[in-house]
Order: sequence, then C-alpha cells, then structure tokens
Amino acid sequence: MEFRVVRKCRSSRARLGELTTNHGIIKTPTFMPVGTSGAVKGVSPEEVRDAGADIILANTYHLYLRPGHTLIERLGGLHRFMNWAGPILTDSGGFQTLSLSKLRTISPEGVTFRSHLDGSTHFLGPAKAMEIQESLGSDIAMTLDECAPAGSSHDYVRNSVKLTEQWARRCLEEKKASSQALFGIVQGGIYPDLREMSARGLVSLGFDGYAIGGLAIGEDRRTREDIAGLTREFLPDEKPTYLMGVGTPEDIIEAVKMGLDLFDCVLPTRNARNGMLFTNAGSLIIKNSQYAQDDSPIEYGCGCYTCSHYSRAYLRHLYLSKEMLASRLNTIHNLYYYSHLLSGIRKAIEENRLAEFNHDFYARRVDNQEQEANSYQ
Repeated sequence: MEFRVVRKCRSSRARLGELTTNHGIIKTPTFMPVGTSGAVKGVSPEEVRDAGADIILANTYHLYLRPGHTLIERLGGLHRFMNWAGPILTDSGGFQTLSLSKLRTISPEGVTFRSHLDGSTHFLGPAKAMEIQESLGSDIAMTLDECAPAGSSHDYVRNSVKLTEQWARRCLEEKKASSQALFGIVQGGIYPDLREMSARGLVSLGFDGYAIGGLAIGEDRRTREDIAGLTREFLPDEKPTYLMGVGTPEDIIEAVKMGLDLFDCVLPTRNARNGMLFTNAGSLIIKNSQYAQDDSPIEYGCGCYTCSHYSRAYLRHLYLSKEMLASRLNTIHNLYYYSHLLSGIRKAIEENRLAEFNHDFYARRVDNQEQEANSYQ
C-alpha cells in the first residue's frame, strides 16, 4: 500500500489523497459502504460500484463465525467469494465482541466470547485476528483493540489503552502478508490524555495507517468532534487516517476538515431499509403522506439509478407494501448520495473552495428547515 497527499486545503487540515492498493486506487477522503457478511445489504457489488464506491468494509467477526475464514480462503479469498474487484478493508472483530457478545472475558492474551449465533465459545487474540484477515485477503487489515464501553472510568480506559497497544504490537509481530496494509486503532474513550497516550504509543510502532476508534457509542456530537480532532493532532500527516463508525453527512464534513481520510457507517444502508433517504436539503422520510402523489424523484439532479427511474410516490408505495424492492432502491440512492458527497468534497479541496462548499452544505439544510416550518404555519 502507498499513500500520497495530492493537495492540501488552505482553510483547514483537509487534504486530497490517493491510497494505492493491489486492487485499485482509492481517492481520499472517501466513504466505505459496510458489507458486514461479505455483502452490502440489499444491493449487488455491481450496484455498489455504480453508486461510486471505491472500497468496502467487511466484518471479520461475522465472516469468522459464518461461513468461516478458512472456507473463504479455499474458495479464492473474499474478493472472489463476493465478486468485488476493488479494495476491501476488514476490521479486527474487537468491537463486535463488545457489542454482540452477551458474555466476554478479556485477558492479556485476547478475548473469550460467545457467538451471538449459537452461543458457542470462541477465542480471539492478536494472532487469530491476523490469521483471519490474512485468510480473507483484504487490502487493509486492522489491529485487535478493546473498545471500552461507554461511561467507563478513567482507570478502566487507561488499562484498555495499554492492552490495545500490547495487542497492536503483537499484531505487527504476527503479520505475514506483505501485500496487506495494517492500521493501528487509537482508543482512549472521552479522555484527552488517554487519547494522546494511545496515539503516541501506536505511532511509535510504525503502522501503515491509523484509525480513531471508540467513538459514536453514546457520547454527544460536540464531545465526539473534540476527541476526534484532538486525536488527529497526534497522527502523522504522511499516513492515511480513518474515523471508524462515524458517518452522518455533517460528521464527515467536520472530520474531513480535521484531516481525516476514510469513513464508514451503516447509516446509508440501515436508514434506507427504514425509509429514510439522504438529500442535499436533509433527510426525507418516504412513508410520509405528503409523498403519496408526488411524481418527482427523491432529489432533482441526482444521478442515481433510483432517481432516474422512480418517483417518490412509487417508492412510498413500495415501502408501505413492504416490498423488498424498496430497500434495494432506497439503498442505491443513499449510497450514491454518500459517494457524491465525498466526490464533491474532493473536488472542493482540489479547487481550494472547501470553505464555500461547507457554507453551501449547511445553508441548504437551514433553508429546508425554514421551508418545512413555514409549511405548518
């Protein structure tokens, strides 16, 4: 993997970059659709690519439990298994052992947990995390980390940071695939001193890139932005940076201005299945009665397949009828919106007008809120 900064923004720390992998070049900043079990829910890999995505994220925990990393390796690796020719990033599974396992035990060697599928007991340590990700054949792998639960004390998080660094060091030692990049994950909860401690410790180990983890688990937006911005200050400019699991359009724009490069979140796909569509003016709830006879697309000027062929009235009908096609068409639009948002940000950075882009982005949302308020008066 190679990373180079193509252009820096004049008004912020935002930068335009290129991340080169064996499966293609990723233009940054970019958004990675989440393909939890080797599939982005509701759409095919071809539709994900057509929506504008360069890279997807797959979930190590889920693929380990089903169908198993050894099976995927025998069948040619994850790229061939799911028919995705572009780059893939795999997480380490550390977060899922926190969020999905009802019973887990943490030790210096790793995590013992019960599967959310059948209750069977498993062990995940640094060596196992690397073995799984190398079997999957992802372009970017993540170190095993402990994501401290929301509300954890300073003492607990401090020990968690030390353990995360210890595991990261072990992951480096266990790494065998020279073609696979390895990113370290900065933890530290909401404590600035522990974020600095974690970042400095991981940077000293020399990873290919760095991620900021442990956010969007209950803290308010202001705290999240403060911690992300502070953590970014301790990460090297010559390496790609990744903000994990944080993904509203507003979150992404603010994080880009901090100098962060990669983003992922389930919002565009999960919200699509629940009937919430992203537009430049804000969110659109397709089940609302005001769209029952609306022959317009989700958003005029949108180049996605859904907006090119279907009306709000039809999409509302599909959603209320619980047709599977509703989830697919809504997801195609939301993925396109996210990809188009990031391509717009990249173009703004390239043309040195990110401040103008930022102003227009928020102005459209304010104007829409005022219009909606006036419509009810």
